[in-house]
Amino acid sequence: MSEAPFVSRLTGCELVAVAARWILGCVFVYLGLGKALHPVDFLKLLRQYEMAESQILLNSIATVLPWFEVLCGSFFLAGVAVRGSALMSLVLLVPFSFIVLQRAWAIHEANAIPFCAVRFDCGCGSGEVIICYKLLENSLLILLSLLLLTFPANRWCFRYAFVNST
Repeated sequence: MSEAPFVSRLTGCELVAVAARWILGCVFVYLGLGKALHPVDFLKLLRQYEMAESQILLNSIATVLPWFEVLCGSFFLAGVAVRGSALMSLVLLVPFSFIVLQRAWAIHEANAIPFCAVRFDCGCGSGEVIICYKLLENSLLILLSLLLLTFPANRWCFRYAFVNST
């Protein structure tokens, strides 16, 4: 009997965790690079949220946040510090989703249009979005992050190989 391929020996939970890591990693790297390569555009979008009056703080956010997203996404893809990256992605996604929801609700009330018809560039890096789809996307990313936060490390994580080889 020949040995089954490595992938077939993975449990369903491990496959779900690997898929979640790769999805989150690709999303964070892609969207982070989009913002990092266009920091002035990202800064303009940040100003629309009126979260901070300090130009130094806004400039710092516009400079650092995109590269932090790329770093978290890279960690997800490499399988390094997966739980820490999942926690950081939650720290980014939950407040961002709440802020986007507040802004969309204000636009909805000001323009008297259906909530799911609200469209604007939320600053996530993907351009103008339909708000209901964006909130759904963020909810799914939050669920994937929660899943990775609770799953134990698996064989496809760099750290798993390092810890179990010693």
